[in-house]
This record gives sequence, C-alpha cells and structure tokens, in this order.
Amino acid sequence: MKTPFLSVCLLMMMLPAFSYSQERTVTGLSEGWKFSKGHHELAYQAEFDDSDWQTVRIPHDWAIAGPFITDGNGDTGKLPWKGEGWYRKRVMIPKKDRGKRLYLLCDGIMAFPQIYLNGKLAGRWDYGYNSFYVDITDFIHYGEDNLLAIHADTRQHDSRWYPGAGIYRKIQLIAVNPIHVDIWGTYITTPIIKPHYADIRIAATIKNFSAAEAEIRVRQVIYSPAKSVIAEKDITGKIAVNQHKIFETTLTIPDPQRWDIDHPHLYTLQTAVYRNDQLLDRYSSTFGVREIRFTADHGFYLNDRRVQLKGVNLHHDLGPLGAAFNLRAMERQLEIMKNMGCNAIRTSHNVPAPELLDLCDRMGLLVFNEIFDKYDGKADIVDTTQFENFAQRNIRNFVVRDRNHPSIFLWSVGNEIGDVQWNLNNGFYKLQTMINYLKKYDQTRPVTLVCDSYESAKLRHFDYYDVHSWNYGRRYRLARQLEPNKPVIVSESASTLSTRGFYELPLPEKKTDFTRSLQVSSYDLNAPDWAEVADDDFMWQQEEPYIAGEFVWTGFDYLGEPTPYNNRWMKENGLTDNDASRSSYFGIVDLCGIPKDRYYLYKSYWKPDETTIHILPHWNWAVKTGENIPVFVYTNGDCAELFLNGTSLGKQCKDPKSARSIDRFRLMWHAVPYQPGELKAVAYKAGEKIGEQTLKTAGASAKLRLSPDRHILTADGADLSYILVEAIDQDGNVCPLADHEVHFNINGAGTIAGVGNGNPQSTNPFQSASVNLFYGKAMLIIKAGSSKGRIDIEASATGLKSAKLSLKVE
Repeated sequence: MKTPFLSVCLLMMMLPAFSYSQERTVTGLSEGWKFSKGHHELAYQAEFDDSDWQTVRIPHDWAIAGPFITDGNGDTGKLPWKGEGWYRKRVMIPKKDRGKRLYLLCDGIMAFPQIYLNGKLAGRWDYGYNSFYVDITDFIHYGEDNLLAIHADTRQHDSRWYPGAGIYRKIQLIAVNPIHVDIWGTYITTPIIKPHYADIRIAATIKNFSAAEAEIRVRQVIYSPAKSVIAEKDITGKIAVNQHKIFETTLTIPDPQRWDIDHPHLYTLQTAVYRNDQLLDRYSSTFGVREIRFTADHGFYLNDRRVQLKGVNLHHDLGPLGAAFNLRAMERQLEIMKNMGCNAIRTSHNVPAPELLDLCDRMGLLVFNEIFDKYDGKADIVDTTQFENFAQRNIRNFVVRDRNHPSIFLWSVGNEIGDVQWNLNNGFYKLQTMINYLKKYDQTRPVTLVCDSYESAKLRHFDYYDVHSWNYGRRYRLARQLEPNKPVIVSESASTLSTRGFYELPLPEKKTDFTRSLQVSSYDLNAPDWAEVADDDFMWQQEEPYIAGEFVWTGFDYLGEPTPYNNRWMKENGLTDNDASRSSYFGIVDLCGIPKDRYYLYKSYWKPDETTIHILPHWNWAVKTGENIPVFVYTNGDCAELFLNGTSLGKQCKDPKSARSIDRFRLMWHAVPYQPGELKAVAYKAGEKIGEQTLKTAGASAKLRLSPDRHILTADGADLSYILVEAIDQDGNVCPLADHEVHFNINGAGTIAGVGNGNPQSTNPFQSASVNLFYGKAMLIIKAGSSKGRIDIEASATGLKSAKLSLKVE
C-alpha cells in the first residue's frame, strides 16, 4: 500500500517541470521612466545614478518640447531631434514567472535602439519606424527589480521630414508559458466567401521552449461581431524542443457579415493552447471578412462593389504632440478625414503604429500600407548595412504584424526610390528581393512600388509588382501605355499649398507664384511646379475612369517639408535660414486639426449627397469700399446665388465640361465690390434649393470662446480633449484677423499636452501655457490624468473677456 506522501511524490514526478497555472500576461510599460538626452557611457548599468534625470511617460518624443532651432533645417521641423538619449526603468519580475518566456515588444524607437537588461545587451534594431521584439528571458532576475535601459541614437538617421526621437510608441512586457503562440502568431485568411458562408483559414505558429517534446491541442474559436461563438475546432500535434510548428485549420462561419467602409464588421479569433487539457496560452486576433480586387480598366472593388479611393497621405507626427503616439490624437485625425469623405489612408512613408490599423479596421478606412521611404538612403540604411538581411527582417515584422487587418488593401515596398526606378546600384534586384520577402508572408494582397520618375517606366520596373502607383501630374500615363493590364492608383495627388485663414491679393497668375509674405493664400490656387491643385485630380479621374483613386498630399499639415518656404527658397530670395518655415503647407487641415478652406472643396466632391456650402475668404478687409474682392463658394450643389447685404450678385453654375478644372468644381465671383456686412450663398442642386450659408463682417474682438471636441475624458493618463480657442465679437462672430496672446490656467485632474495655432512660421513652443491666435484661432490640447475628477480651464487675453470651461475625467 502506497503512503499518501509517496503518492504525492509520484504525482509530482509525472508533472511538467513548471506549473502552467497562469496564461500570458501583457503589461504596458508606460510609467516611471527616467530619461536623459546625451552621451552617458555607463547608463546601461544597474548601479548608474539617474536620480537627476527627467521622469517621463512612454510614448515620448524628446525633441518636441524644443526649443526650436530658429536657423535650423525647416525640412526636419527646426527641432532638436538629432542626438542620443537614454531611458531607464526598473521592472519587478515576480518569482512566479520563473520558467516562462519573457518578451519586450517595442512598437517604434527612433532610432537604432539598443536594449539592455541588468547591464547586458539583450537586443537591438535598425529601423526606427518598425515594431520589433526581444526575448529577454535569459537576462531576468526573478523576484527583484530589473534595470531596463534603452539607448536611442538618431545621429545616423536621415529624414526628409520631422521623424521625432526616442521611445515614441508603446512598449509591452509579455510573459508566456514555455509553450505559447508566437508573437503576431496567427495568420487569418478568407479563401472562400459566399453570401451564406465563408471559410476562414487559420495558421497558428506555436513555439515550444519546454524541456521535452510536447503534444498539444490548439483550440480555435471564432466570435461574431456580436461576440457570440459561431465556429470552433480543435487540432492536435507534436512540437519538438526549441522548435515551432504551424497548426493550420479551416473553420466555416454562416452568413458572414462583410467588413466594409460603411459597415466595418469585425470578428474575433481566440486561439487557446492546451497540454493534457491544461490551458497554457490564450491569444486573440481580430479580422474581417471582405473581398478586394483591382481591374485594369475599372479600378478597385470591395466586396464586388466598385469603390473610388478617396484617400489622403498621413505622416506619423501628431502636430503639437510630435511623434509620440497618442490613440485619441490619431482617432481624431481619422474622424476629421472620414467626415470630409475620405475612405482610405496611405501610411507615408513608413510602418505605422499598430493602433492606427486597429482604428482603421474599426472605423472603416482602407489602408495603403507602406514600409519605406527611399531605401537608397532614407530608411536607416548605413554603409555597413547588409541589404538582404535588413530587408528580410523588416519586411517580416511589417507583414506578419499587420496581415490580419482587413483595412489593408495594398502593400507598398517603398516611395520614390530613385535607384530602383532607374535600376541603379542593383535597384531591380533590391525591388525583387523586397517583393519576394513580402509575398512570402502574405499573398492575399497586391504589392506596389510608388514611383515619380516618368521616363523610368520605359525600364519596366512595373513588371515586378501588381499595381501602377504614381505621384503627381498624370505621370502614370506612360506606364499605363506600356502596360495597360495593370490597375492605376494616384499615390500622391494635388499637393495644393495654403495657410489657414490667410488670403492674398491679387490672385496668383501661376500656381508657383509665392510671395515674401512667407504664407500661402487660402484661395487654393497654389502648388509646387511638380504638382497641381485639387480640381485637376478630380477632373483627370473623371476623364480616365480606370484610375482606382487618389491619395492627396496631405490630409494634415505635418512638421517639416515647408515647401515652398524652405531654407533653399530663403537663400534664393535673399532671406536667411531664420525665415524658413518649420512645418508644411500641404495639409487639407492645419497642424492643429483646424480645417482649411480646401477641406470643404474635398467634402463637396467626395460627399456629393451631403450638403456643403462654404464661403471664402473672410469678410474683414482693410480696403476701400467698392474695391473688388474675389469670392469662392465650395458646395456640392450645381449652382449658387451670392448676395451681399441682400443684393444679388448673380448666380454661378459649375461647368462640368470645362477644360479648366476649377470651373468644374468651384463657384467663383472674381469681382465682388467690398462693403462690410453679410455675404450669403444660396446653393441649388438639380434646380432645387439645398441650403444657404452666411458670412458676416466681424466687429472688434470682445471675448474668447472655448469649444472642446470632448467634455468627458478617461482617467488613463493619456486621453485628450482638443479645445478650439477663438476670438469673437459681441455677436459671436469669429474675428478672422485676431492674433492675441492667450494664457491658460489649468487646475484639477489634467494638464496641458500642447498648444498650437497652425502657423508654419511660428517657433513658439508647443508645450506652453500660452499661444497666439492665428487668424482668429488656436488649439489647446488637454490631457487627462490617471485619477478621476474635474479639469477647470480659464483662457485670458489682454483686452478680451476671459472664457472658462470644465471637463470631467472618469
């Protein structure tokens, strides 16, 4: 007879070496970081004294606080992003995690990050825009604090815009049992989609770091958009020690709800790993059921419905917040774009934050997902880089991380890469290498290269990829002529230039007429010599319906690339580097998210069934009564009648057959005799009145007005409210020329995250308790703290009545 003690001993001998009682844990490492910019030779060591370092929250952009370098390079934002910086944090790893695998998942560190744990180098990466992970298991001290030190070095990073600096995206600590689903370890495709069912193909990569070969069971469960179980299946198999295995299976779901731009239905796959009926790991992935295809003659189809791509390019910075990713800031950008009629985003020109793709999945926005700008010199490639190794690692992470997102309809291996287009320095070999690696990891979407060198099409680089993607000026036409069996996308369109609220007379005779005002008139008639105004692209797409759509350069103004007012223009025009601007003029929306006039031109064309009536310019002119002022109306209507102080100035109608594009899409009164008062536009469509809009001459600035986009915030230390600050007259009319300095007093459960006003010339700091109005408006960005409460805000300016506002933090 066995004794109870002996029975327990025998049972323990039969169990695995470690108890797998806990599933994976994912811990965000956002708080408690110490930071210092500069060279610190021993900062990776645990005993290093960082007591005088700055305490920061991740994501963090060390350069956005400035100060601006007034004579610096406007192309990269005149901000101090070049240099090296150190981040240090102590992380407690409990003893119960002994025997687990621990990974550090980093979504983006600018640039060339090195990861140290307890004084030892645990890993590194060489592309600042990409996600990567490091297995830190062998460096852990269990049951005590572990010193995590991260070095970022932007000195070798090259950029054509402001890249940011430091740990600008989130970092997570992932603890899993030795047998677990790999990082980004599920690949979900939908090979068959019918009205009444869809086959869901799942490939799950499982790793085995246990001490013996393991026989496991992988359970796949699909949840509907309503969160009910609609399909499930088990699959079993063995994995050798220190190996991985892909477990593939197909589940069928009934009556699939399609993911679409109008109804973005999302399913959830839950992957559970069992050994001897003991749960080892559980991992969730979202996906959508949708069909995409291109045709050469009819463009893009989503779920068998032709969809004209109404896209914008977005750089990764968030204006006054810099490159540090913030979920609400990104969500707001997408909301503003979608409300304009935008249905697609191009991630120009780099791997986006994963949350951007999550948002696009949820909001119904298509994604043109791009990995590199010019990898002949702009993608963290240095003299010692081995291209094939660099390409394989970065392509793998890019595709494997993102391939389950239904929003992604197209992969791009790069933008405007001269060596590749002209086949210099093994350019075609590099192109083929990139595309082969990409298709190794996903064959369900087409691949493209974005081109700008018109004549290079004669070399037929397009034979390597699936879709013609060309920037500006109908440059796609030669490629289309040489290879008419490929679809066409205008990957960068327009590049119209304007400054919100600024109007300059006379109107430009040429699109490249720029003045020493160092601002660009918001009549929307200016563009660089290599680009065009918005109306041109509308017209070309009407005339050439095979074009799948356009991606406007750009949706938002961004830091850097201040064409035309860059350092070179200053030199050519007898000015100095101090005069160069620090942010772009390209945006449909300014750097703070305040729409420019052009926003309503796009909305009127992209949302033809929604009433839009917008009058420009403002009606506060310091000119003699009777002097002629051009007045434009952007509307979805066919015609409009303009009134000044009740007197009709006549009806104008769009000319859909005009060879001059602006006559097709704008209504223009070129000589309105100025007199203060009220402009009114009455719009008509198919002969019926659809609405009217008025614009009044504002009186003297009398008071401030605060208009938040959200009154209730979440107490997570990151949520934001964007508060529009305006100077108004006694009757509530915005004063379009006001430039008062506004001061803010903030009390309670939040802080100022940033301020701005959309002025590309301003070198005032973004992190400040004051801001100057720019053509009557500015933006205050408030960040919630981590505790519930109320945020009290007061805005004041000399000579104006103050404004007060309270926000809730819950």
